[in-house]
Order: sequence, then C-alpha cells, then structure tokens
Amino acid sequence: MDGFTIAIDTREQLPYEFPGAVVKTLSTGDYSLEGLEDQVAIERKTKADAYGSLGQGRARFRREWERLAGLDYAAVVVEDSVPGFLRRPPHSKMNPRSAIGSLLAWSVRYRVPVFFAGDRTHGQALTGKLLEMFWKYRHAEVRHEHLT
Repeated sequence: MDGFTIAIDTREQLPYEFPGAVVKTLSTGDYSLEGLEDQVAIERKTKADAYGSLGQGRARFRREWERLAGLDYAAVVVEDSVPGFLRRPPHSKMNPRSAIGSLLAWSVRYRVPVFFAGDRTHGQALTGKLLEMFWKYRHAEVRHEHLT
C-alpha cells in the first residue's frame, strides 16, 4: 500500500493478504495501520464467528466493541450479506433476528459501523479501503495542521 502499512493481528485466523502487511499483536481489532494502532481498527467476522461471538462469546465481544468505540475510527466487517446473515449457521441456536439486532444496537450504542461485505473477497477489499481512507484523511489533517 502506498505510504502506509497494514497491521494484522497475530490471533487473526485466515488473515487477509495485503502487500507489505506486518503481523503483530493488536490490542483491538484484527486490522489496523502500523503506527496508528491506537487510532484505527477493523474487526473482521465470518457469519459463524459473529454468531459465536454474539452467543457464547458475548461478554468478550462486547468488551471488544467498547475498545473499538475508544478509537478515532473503527468498524466491524461481516463477510456475509444481510439476507445471508439472517440464515442461521448450522451450529448456532441463536435467533437470526436477535443476532442482527445485537449488531445494529451495538453499532448505534458504540458508534461503530457494521458493514455487511457479502463475502470474504469483498470483506478484504472493504477492510483495505477503510484503512486507506483513514490514512488519507488522517494524513491530510496532519498536513493541514502543519500549514496553519
């Protein structure tokens, strides 16, 4: 990536591939920008992982949202569409309306957007673009501050 390096959390299962990315322990999220880890993070979820995090892992997932809310920018990227997410994965007993309701409620409560990317390929593209946009806007703000 031009001018910035994407950081991938060491615990990320099946990580996205970004040119020049570095793998390191992130305190929040699965993806960030090197040197800006305390400012930006993207949390990636497959449908199965999201259902598990909203059910059995709910307390831990809620703490993750609280940490995301403390950043300058954060988002949750779900590798499914809304209609697809509303079809419960086989291992889960959670009501799909409850699952999506929790995601939307926490999105509003913590001011962290949820993006339903459709699939893994679009999830990767969306994650990369969100981090690129943060870097561009952050970089522009820093340049503007130096000029004034």
